[in-house]
Amino acid sequence: MAPSLPPQIQLLQMATANWVSQSIYAAAKLGLADQLQAGPQSCDRLAELTHTHAPFLYRLLRALVSLGVFSQTSTGEFALTPVGEFLRSDVPGSLRAMAVMQGEEHYHAWGDIVYSLQTGENAFNHLYGMDIFTYLGQHPASAQIFDQAMTSFSSIEIPAVMAAYDFSGLHTIVDVAGGHGSLLATILQAYPQSQGILFDQEAVIAGAQPQLTQAGVLDRCQLVGGSFFETVPDGGDAYLLKHIVHDWGDEAAIAILKNCRQAMGNSGKVLVIEQVIPPGNGPATAKLLDLNMMVMCSGGKERTAAEYQILFEQAGFHLNRIISTPAEISVLEGIPA
Repeated sequence: MAPSLPPQIQLLQMATANWVSQSIYAAAKLGLADQLQAGPQSCDRLAELTHTHAPFLYRLLRALVSLGVFSQTSTGEFALTPVGEFLRSDVPGSLRAMAVMQGEEHYHAWGDIVYSLQTGENAFNHLYGMDIFTYLGQHPASAQIFDQAMTSFSSIEIPAVMAAYDFSGLHTIVDVAGGHGSLLATILQAYPQSQGILFDQEAVIAGAQPQLTQAGVLDRCQLVGGSFFETVPDGGDAYLLKHIVHDWGDEAAIAILKNCRQAMGNSGKVLVIEQVIPPGNGPATAKLLDLNMMVMCSGGKERTAAEYQILFEQAGFHLNRIISTPAEISVLEGIPA
C-alpha cells in the first residue's frame, strides 16, 4: 500500500484485497504452478491440464501476471516467477496449502465476521455447526490441507526461532501439539545431545513418523498420543507450545499451561511461541491474525505481553523473558514460579 496514493484509493485497494487472495487461491487449487514447473505453457494447454474453461483461465492468468505471480513470454505462454514458485506443491516452503486453506473455510468464516462482532460468538461454529478442530476431524481432506498449511508457516518461522533461542543444555524437549514434528525435528538436528517427545492427538501423531525419519531423528524422538487438556508427558526439560495457546480462550489456555507445569516439576521451562500484539497503533500482523482467531476459533486470540504475563502467573509460571524474532513471532519463556 503506497501512502502517497489518495486516501480514497488506499481504502479501495484495502476493500478489494480479497480479489487478490481469491485469485491466488484459484491458482493454488487448480495446481497451475505445478503444471508450469517444467517450463512455460500456453493458456489452452493449461486449460486442458486443469480441466478449466480456457477464456476464463486466461483472464485469471492475465490478472496474476499483473501481480507478479506469473509472467508471460513473448510468444504468449505463461511461466512461473520467483513468487509463483512458492505455489508449487513440491518446493521447500511451499505456500500452496496455505493459499487453499485461506480460500476455503477461512474465507467463508471471514465472510461472517459481522456475526461474530454482533454476538461475541465464533463465525466458523455458526457456519459449520461445530468447532474447527471437530470439523477437521470429520473432513480428512481439509485436515490434510490444514496440516500442510501449518508446515508452510513453520518453514518461515522455525529458522527465526532457531536463530533467536539457544536450546543447548535441554536433555528432553516435549513438543506439545507439535503436529508432524517440524520444529522438534529441526531442534534435534541442531542439538544432537537432546531427546524429544512429540505429543499430539493420535490421528495427527500417526502421520509424523515419515518426517522424523527423513530428518534422521526418529531414534531420539518418542511419539505420544493424547489430549493436552488431560495430561502431557512427564519429565521434559522444556515444553514447546507453538501456535497452540492462541487457539484458546484464557481458561482453556491456562489449563494447557497448568498441565505442562505439573508435568515438568520444578526445574523445567515452558516455551510459548506466538505472535505478541505490540503496544501502540502501528501496523502489526498479530492484530489481523487476532481477527482470524476471532472468526475461526472459539475463544482464540492473540495477546499482548501483559496478557501473557497474567496467563503464565495463573498457570504457575513466571514470564522470564520474551525473545522477538524477525518473523513476527516471539518465544515467551516461562519458568516455574
